[in-house]
Formats: sequence, structure tokens, C-alpha cells
Amino acid sequence: MSLRSIAIIGAAVATAHAASAQNIGPSSPAVLTYARAQEQLLDRSDAIAASDANVRSKEAQEGATRTLRRPDVDLEAQLLDYQKTLYLPLGSLAPVAEGFGIPDPLRFQVRRQSTRPIASTTLPIYTGGQISGTQAGARAQVAQAQADRAITANDQLVQLVRAYFGQQLAERALGVRRDVLDGLDRHVADAVKLEEARFISRAQRLQAEVARDDARAEYEKAIADLQTANAALAGLLREPAGVRPSTPLFVISRPLPPLDTFKAAALASHPQLERLSSLEDQAKAGVLIQQAKQRPTVYGFGQYNFDRRDTLLTDPDWAVGVGLRYKLAGGLGRRQAVDAARATAEQARAGLREGRTQIEIGVTKAWNDVEAARKRYLLLDTSLASSIENLRLQTLSYREQQATSLDVIDAQLSLGRSRIQRAQAANEYVQALAQLLNVSGQMDEMAAYVAKADKVIP
Repeated sequence: MSLRSIAIIGAAVATAHAASAQNIGPSSPAVLTYARAQEQLLDRSDAIAASDANVRSKEAQEGATRTLRRPDVDLEAQLLDYQKTLYLPLGSLAPVAEGFGIPDPLRFQVRRQSTRPIASTTLPIYTGGQISGTQAGARAQVAQAQADRAITANDQLVQLVRAYFGQQLAERALGVRRDVLDGLDRHVADAVKLEEARFISRAQRLQAEVARDDARAEYEKAIADLQTANAALAGLLREPAGVRPSTPLFVISRPLPPLDTFKAAALASHPQLERLSSLEDQAKAGVLIQQAKQRPTVYGFGQYNFDRRDTLLTDPDWAVGVGLRYKLAGGLGRRQAVDAARATAEQARAGLREGRTQIEIGVTKAWNDVEAARKRYLLLDTSLASSIENLRLQTLSYREQQATSLDVIDAQLSLGRSRIQRAQAANEYVQALAQLLNVSGQMDEMAAYVAKADKVIP
């Protein structure tokens, strides 16, 4: 690619940024602070919308279990075509009837069609714990759905931090690569003049051109990286025209609160622990249900026949009563079912304990990563001034023939490297902070930490 092409690309990128800053035109990128981007993500994310729908589903199911103790009322209508045979013994009248040729017993046979409109009701009185177990399980499922929703939202916010500040890093890297390329272009121009004046050798001029060409390749790669970052953030926020982040990469120079603070927050409110706790509650409810199946059930019932003229002889006009049901034997081993439910509950308890341990480990690692990134940034921040001064001195020395072309190139590349490393350190700090807040159950506090920043990458 020629230098003219590079200049055209750079001008196009600069023009696009200027247009987005003015926010003109229907296709202009959306200029968003991190706080606004977070609000937009929570509002537009399909993953979060799916989790919300799951929560509503479980809440509706839990609401349905609240009325399990109410009676069931059924209305039934049957159309019957039946035949009924009745035998009436004559008893002491049998000898008399025999004299008239009447057999004993008398036999009556009826065939007819009739309708049976019947209303019946059943009221659970004692279920052995099945109703309470079912209701407890439904409440636990709601808690699990809510925890899953929180986990999904936190994961989406972590992706947002990665994409939002990743685009900022890509923009900063592109700016540094452009500055390095411009600096090496000027250096090549100086080298050409000095070669023509026979102050430097052709080899030194070629060294400058090789370094300039390498810088051009890095600049082209930075353009591609920025385009990829743009696509990632635009897709995440459902912005077809793209997004222009306005919150810069940052570092909070002050140390974070103590590690124990984040551990306590994680153990108190991490959604993964809430999810594991809800699974334990579901397992406990499963034990109650299986134990209830070993107990008898008591129920009240009632029935009312609306058509008393055209009914079977055995059909009552109405009936009320109390019933008891107990399963003596079945194809499924009830004791083994209880044992299986108890094992599942123990598995859930063990999973919860392991989850607490892993989260404490994760909090410790993330906290240390944040502190390491903070210290690295501060070190790079102080060394940047030295790199700037070194480039200035090497450039002056080169013009006075006190330094070689390679010295200037090394100083130029060293400055670019320092600027990119500082931006990378800031991004590492931001990403580690997001991970710490996520693993400690405080991901919704990210915007508050952004507001505390006192070091930014311009």
C-alpha cells in the first residue's frame, strides 16, 4: 500500500470520528458513555430478555402451586347407551308365584340411552407433605431463574466492558501507530537529505526506510483491529451504525478496598451461590415429595347428579364423604426413590460448598490482577516521559551526526511501544476490575468505579 493510500485511510478514519462527535446524520455512530452503554445493553440484550421470560415463567408456575389446597371441581357430562339386568328374589312368595307360572327370581332387563350430567369435587385434607414439597420446589425454581438472570446480566456486562474498552484500546493503538509512522516518515525524509549531502551512508537511509515500512504494516493492522472492535461493540449494543465510546481507558491510582471486603460481598450476594442454594432447596423439596409418597392421603369428596329422572339405579342423587388412599405396592421402589432424592440433596450441598471455595479463589486472583495492573500502569506512566525525552535527544543528536539512524528508529519505536503498553496496562486494569466485580457479585457497580477514575488515556 502506498503512502498516499495510507494517508487517505487515515483521513477517512479521522473524518468518521469527527462526524460521530458531532452526531449528525441518521447513520452516524452513537456516541455513548460507558454508563449509557450499560443501560442500553441491559435494555436491548436478547440474552437478558430470554432470562427475563424464564423468570416470568417460573413465577407463574409458582403462583399456580399456591392454590393446591383448594378443592378441585369438575363438571362431567356423559351420553350412555346401556343395558341393565336386575334379579328380584320372591322369597316367601315363591310358591304362590310358581302356581301362576312366575319364575323365581324375577328377571328384568332394560336397555336405553341416557345422559349423566354430574358435578364432583375433591378437597385434599392430608397429602403427607406433597403439596408443601411442591410449593417449596416451585419457589426454589423461581430463585434459580432469578439467579440465572443475574448471571446472564453480569456476563453481558463483562462482555460490554471487554468490547467497549477494547475499542478504546484499538483506537489508542491506531493513534500511536499513526504517530510512529508519521515520525518515521519525517525521519526518512531527513535521512534522504543527509544522504544527498553525504553526511550519512546509504545503509543508514535504508535502515530508516525498512523501519518506516514495518511501521506502515503495523498501522494497517491497527486499522483492521479497530474495525473488528467496532463490529463487536456495535453488535453487542444493537447499533448498526456503530458506536463511538466517549469514556476513556482509565485507572484508579488509589488501591482498592481490602480483599476481605470483596470476599464478603461475594459470599453474601454472588448470583452463582444463590443459584446453587436454590438447587439445594429444590433437592430438599424433592426429598419431601418422595417421603410423602410413602404416606397415606386423606381427601374429602362430593358429587351431585343434575338429572335424577334418567339415571342408573346405582347412581346417587348426591353424595359426600371422606376417603383415604394408600399405595401398598408399585413398580417404582419408594425407598430407593427417597434414597436417590437424599443423594441429590447431598450433591447440591457439596456443590454449594465447592462454589464458595472457588469464588473465594476467584476473588483473590481478580483482586491481585487489578493491583498488578494498577502498579504496572503507574510504572509505565512515569517511564513515558523518559521515552519522549529520549526521542527528542536522539533526533537532535542524529541531525548533528552524534547518533545513528538506528538510534533514532529505536527511540521512535520505544516511544510507540511505551504508549501502547501504557494503554494496554490501563485496559488490563479495567478488564481485571470488571472480573473482580463480577466474581464478587458487584458487576452493577462498574459505572460507579468508572466515575472514580483519576488516570485516563487521552
